[in-house]
Amino acid sequence: MSFDSDYEPWFQPPGWVVGPIWLVLYSMIAISFMMMLSKKEEISNNNIIITLFLIQLLVNIMWPNVFNSAEYLTSFLMIVIMVVFTLIYAYATYGPAKEASILVWPYILWVSFAGMINFAYYLNAR
Repeated sequence: MSFDSDYEPWFQPPGWVVGPIWLVLYSMIAISFMMMLSKKEEISNNNIIITLFLIQLLVNIMWPNVFNSAEYLTSFLMIVIMVVFTLIYAYATYGPAKEASILVWPYILWVSFAGMINFAYYLNAR
């Protein structure tokens, strides 16, 4: 499914910027996850934290298809899940694996920014 909309928020970055940013972000979250796994015994409720992280990653992978189908409210709710679950992950890993936590902060910011763009599309479509 391809994205097709005449509307574009003024603050939406150009497409050529988005791909490289995601490459960096996915690399950072992969490194973070490996770092966290190496210290998982030190993390309280590590199975829950791992599950939440993997759920948010699955939601992230599904998000473009939902957004591109103009299901803006659903895709916005998916972003909320990604941000909240990653915030829980970052909080839970901060003590025992501080670097793993810090590596996901840019991802949280970028996904939150994507949420603002997504919400602008939702408001425009109403």
